[in-house]
Amino acid sequence: MAEGSQFAIYPSLRDRVVVISGGAAGIGSSMVEAFARQGAQVVFLDILDDAASALIDMIGRLASEDPAPSTAIHRPVYYHCDVTDIDGSVLPTAAQIRRAFPQIHAVVNNAGHDARLPTLEITTQQWDDGLAVNLRHVFFLTQALLPCLTSLPCSSVVNIGSITWAIPGVGLVPYITSKAAIVGLTKTLAREFGPQGVRVNSIMPGAIATERQKRDIITPEYEAHVLQNQALKRILQPEEIARLAMWLVSDDSWGMTNQSLVLDGGWI
Repeated sequence: MAEGSQFAIYPSLRDRVVVISGGAAGIGSSMVEAFARQGAQVVFLDILDDAASALIDMIGRLASEDPAPSTAIHRPVYYHCDVTDIDGSVLPTAAQIRRAFPQIHAVVNNAGHDARLPTLEITTQQWDDGLAVNLRHVFFLTQALLPCLTSLPCSSVVNIGSITWAIPGVGLVPYITSKAAIVGLTKTLAREFGPQGVRVNSIMPGAIATERQKRDIITPEYEAHVLQNQALKRILQPEEIARLAMWLVSDDSWGMTNQSLVLDGGWI
């Protein structure tokens, strides 16, 4: 990630507890690093233990390499959590987080996976798996942590969606269905919990050059397709989603709720 001094600094994020699902890799790891650089206490969930450990070590080095940091960097806290297992993993992990951090300022629901499946061959298990990894946990993790969010004057939920349902894409039916549902979930939670000071928004990324996308998806042909459709003729980076998430969690966006913000280089 580029040095934080090149971009906005949000004093309101200092010492805030921010919970991020799917934080060990991809967009999630960029958000963990970005919030940590702002002085937030990041708590993140994933099943990629080695990647999580490496990320924590890297952020620890950032803190030790600056003898006089303008913002103290807190060591992120990691919980192994399978977001597809609500009763066996998500809810017990949420209970641990509530005990360790009674005041939670933000939840960023990022975990997901865009499995490509031929529509006519999708099984009931694949359908259920797609909704489990991309949708169910978004609601149940938020539900479990809402008592902590509503205890504060102002808190924030950020749900990571996608533009795929708006294009629409093909060969991604469970994923696209889940990401379309994120918009509705965001709106109803924003309306219900706004009176208690909870702001709920979603981010709809376009094609983002995460390590997995670069390894598995972004071929020269796919890159040409993306650039043909985008107004901006460059591939977007995970850090750009992280910067928007930070703004949505910060007090700078205090009046922003019930919105799904598109960050796609002008594709849709």
